[in-house]
Amino acid sequence: MSIATTMIIRLEIRKSVASFGDVASALASAGGDIVAIDVIRAGKDVTTRDITVNVQDAGNKEIITILSNMPGIKVINVSDRTFLAHLGGKIEITPKMPIKNREDLSLVYTPGVARVCMAIAEDPGKAYSLTMKRNTVAVVTDGTAVLGLGDIGPQAAMPVMEGKAMLFKQLADIDAFPLCLDTKDTEEIIAIVKAISSGFGGINLEDISSPRCFEIERRLSAELDIPVFHDDQHGTAVVALAGLLNALKVVDKQIASCRIVVVGIGAAGVSICRLLLAAGARSIYAVDREGILSREQAYGNAEWRWLADNTNPEGLSGGLTEALQGADVFIGVSSGGILNVSHLQSMAEDNIVFAMANPNPEIEPELAEPYARVLATGRSDYPNQINNVLCFPGIFRGALDCRAREVNLEMKLAAAQAIASVVQEDERNEQYIIPSIFNEKVVEQVRLAVIKAAITTRTARRIPPDISD
Repeated sequence: MSIATTMIIRLEIRKSVASFGDVASALASAGGDIVAIDVIRAGKDVTTRDITVNVQDAGNKEIITILSNMPGIKVINVSDRTFLAHLGGKIEITPKMPIKNREDLSLVYTPGVARVCMAIAEDPGKAYSLTMKRNTVAVVTDGTAVLGLGDIGPQAAMPVMEGKAMLFKQLADIDAFPLCLDTKDTEEIIAIVKAISSGFGGINLEDISSPRCFEIERRLSAELDIPVFHDDQHGTAVVALAGLLNALKVVDKQIASCRIVVVGIGAAGVSICRLLLAAGARSIYAVDREGILSREQAYGNAEWRWLADNTNPEGLSGGLTEALQGADVFIGVSSGGILNVSHLQSMAEDNIVFAMANPNPEIEPELAEPYARVLATGRSDYPNQINNVLCFPGIFRGALDCRAREVNLEMKLAAAQAIASVVQEDERNEQYIIPSIFNEKVVEQVRLAVIKAAITTRTARRIPPDISD
C-alpha cells in the first residue's frame, strides 16, 4: 500500500500536435487522478495549464517521464504540495509584544531585564513565571528511528520535529522547539539534554532507536525534575490502550480475561505490554522476529528479559501463528504484510485487530474487515486511527500546568481512560472506538485527567486554579 501525494504540473500544450484529452488519457494510464485544471495562458497555438493530480508516490517519476516524451507537450514545472508546505520550515518564533521605542527596549532587554535576571537568580522557581519555561517543550531526536524511515540522521528528521512542534502549538498552545542532535552516543545525548533542560518545562523524546531509547528516557527521568516523555513508547501505548478499552466494550469482553498478542517488541511494543499489564491484562504474548518471548529463553535486552518474566503465562513457544490461536486481541507495531486471513480466522470470535504499522499495516484493512469484529490502523484514511497526536499535547499541557516532576504510570493510565471517555456510549461502535485528533475535547479531558493523577501521586508542584481539591 503506497501513499498518495498531490502534484501540480505546469504544461505547455501545442494545439496543432496535442490536445488536453491526450494529456488526460496519459495521466489516467499512469494512475494519476486529475482533481483541478487551471488555464494560465491561452494563445492561438499554445496553451499553458496547471494540472493538479493525485498520484501514488511510486508513480511520480513515471508520470513526468510519460508527459515529457509526448509530442507537443512541454513540462514547464512540477510542484509537490507536500514539499511546498515545508519550504523554509513550518514554524517560526514571534514576540509576544512589539518593541517600538527605547522604553520598550529597556523593559524587555537592557537595563530592565537585569532586575528580572537577579530575581530568578535569587529564586530559581521564578523562571516558571518570568520566562517561557512554563510553556515550553524540547522535542529531542537523534534521527535514528524516524517514522517508518529508520536511521536517516538528524537533519532529515527535522521536518518531523517541526511538524510535532506545530501540533503542540495548535492543539495545546505549547511552544515546542525541535532539537536534532548529531550524535548517537547514549551518554552524550543524556548530557546534552540535561545541559539544555533549564530552559524547558518538559522534554519530548522522539524517534530514537530501541533499545537506546529506554536507557535515555530512564536516566533523564531520574536525573531531571521536569517531565520526560518518549512519545514513540508511551504515546503509542496510551492511545492503543484507549482504543482497546472502547473496543472491548463493543465486543463485551474484559481485559483481564482476554488473550492479547503484541507483535513488534521495540520501543512501542514494550511500552504497550507494560501499560496493558498495568491496566489489568493477564494473558499477553509478546512476539518479535525471534518468536514468542518466554522465560525459557535468554535475552541480552533488559526490557525483553522483563517482558519474558511477566508475559506468556503458559510458556508458549513458536511464533505469530502459534500465539494467535484463540487470541482475542492482536496489536501490531511491527511491519506491513506479516498478518494474513488465516491468522485472523484462527483467532477467537469477536476479535479485535489493531494493525498499526505505518505506512503499511500488518494486513490490508480490506482483507481484514470480514474477519475482524473491530479493526484499527495507524492510518488516517481508515476508521479508528491509533494516533499519538491524541496523547502528547494533552499530557504535556497537564504536566506543564501542574508543574509535574515526571509523567508517571498513573498519569499515562489516566490519559488513556480520558481519551476513551471522549467517545460517548451512544456513539461507540465498531467504526468509532477512538476520537478524531481534531476533537477539541481530547486535549481538555487528557489535561484534566493528567493533572488529577499527578496531584494524587504527589508529583505535581502546583494546583491550577481551575482544579478543585
